[in-house]
Formats: sequence, C-alpha cells, structure tokens
Amino acid sequence: MRTTAKPSWTSGFALLALTLASLPVGAQNGEAATPRLASGVADLNGTWDNGSGIDFIEPVLEGDSICLAGCNDPPESGAPAAPLPPDRPRYRPEFQARVDDLDARQVDEDPVLRCFAPGVPRIGPPDKIVQRDTEIVFLYDDVSGNFFRIVPLDARGHPTDTVPGYLGDATGRWDGDTLVVETVNFNGETWLTDDGSFHTPDLRVVERITRDGDALTWRATAYDPAVLAEPWNLRPRTAYLTGIEITEAPPCIERDLGHMVDDSSHDNPR
Repeated sequence: MRTTAKPSWTSGFALLALTLASLPVGAQNGEAATPRLASGVADLNGTWDNGSGIDFIEPVLEGDSICLAGCNDPPESGAPAAPLPPDRPRYRPEFQARVDDLDARQVDEDPVLRCFAPGVPRIGPPDKIVQRDTEIVFLYDDVSGNFFRIVPLDARGHPTDTVPGYLGDATGRWDGDTLVVETVNFNGETWLTDDGSFHTPDLRVVERITRDGDALTWRATAYDPAVLAEPWNLRPRTAYLTGIEITEAPPCIERDLGHMVDDSSHDNPR
C-alpha cells in the first residue's frame, strides 16, 4: 500500500525539509566516498539508521509528490513480494525441544521483555559509532533501553578476570577496510534472537562491519558448538548514515507482562 502526498506551496517546504531530514544522508546527496581517519582506516563515526526504529516510513520524492510509505511495493497488479523467512540458528536435535518450549513461553521467558540487554548478536548493528584509533564505542537505542559496548583495537586480547555479561567482552581489529569484532565471556542469560534461541556461556560472536560511502554493512556469525548444529551466519543488515541523533531512552519498567495472555500483540520481528 502506497501513501503519497502532494505538498502545497505553503506547507510543502516544511514537509520537504522534514522528509529530507529523515532520509539517509546518502539518499540526500547521492553516492558518497568512504571517509577515512588520518591513520587510513575507514571512518565509521556517525549515527546509523539500521532498521530498528521508525524507518518503515521511507519517504521518497516522486516529482512534485512525496511517497511516505510503501514506496518500494510492487505494482498492485503484480504478485506481492514474499517476505523473507525468519533468520534463525539451527540447533542440535537434542536441544530443539528446549527451543520450542522457550518459544511457546516467550512472554514468560524472553529476557528482553524484562528489560535486560538483548545480548549479541540479537542487539544488531549499532545505532551510533564513536571511533578513535585505539578503540571504538558502539551505542544502542534498543527496545529495552540504551546500551553501549567498548571495543579496544590495541590487540590487548580478552581479559580473564571480568564477570561474564549480557553483551560480553569485545576486542576489535581491522581486516583491510572491514572492522572485525570478536565477543566472548557471555553470561548465558540472553537469546541469540527471538523464538527461544538460547545459547551457552561459551558463545563466541564475530561481527564484521564495512562502510561503503554512507552505507554500513553488518555481518555476524555465532559460534556455540555445544548447542548449535553449525555456526549461525546471520542475514547481513545494512544501516545508513542519518542526521537524526539517538536520544536517551526512558527507564524500562515492564508493567504489562501480568496482563499478557500470549505474544500475539507483542511479537518481536527481529
């Protein structure tokens, strides 16, 4: 379904300005060269629209009209595009029953619904990146609050004296123009994604982040051979540079769980 608007001369400039502000920077200015720091590595600094917010609204200029939603839908006379299937890991047979049980009881068991950090790779690509030559900081504005990860780039290795955490312990290195982040030391209390996809504390996640102009490609692989039948290569995700800054999230205080019967209206589409 397409939603379009034809701006008037009195209100059109305001609407156009709002529309352009919400567009990725690359969509406003055309293709851009990949910027670099003085050290020569790709500059990943910026706020990135990674698809977890309100970007189901995709304003596109079409002549003197603005398409606000459904701009890329196929023509109504054509066959509708089939949605992509859920991206899920494959478990060893003896653990599938546990996954199915957690999936059936997601309202009761999902840590995110109780305001805990989503974990990695479930949290997805960062919403904002602050980069220096010696470290990179990932900032997130997620469904259960604001979170951060600090990724050192000085080859220090993983510490051995830290308490396991929801987002683990990360170290980073450059492989050409790709940032490679390895994360270990998880507490085992998060899910890999929705639908009961649990993991053990021995989970290891490798993320690969590449910038091409004003687009950021995020790839991740989860390794947990104790429960997974094979490493899980997540479907790549693309984020776009945006001028809209992330903001402080309100406190996550779940008041609805006691009133929920099932997840029919609380299903997480990630």
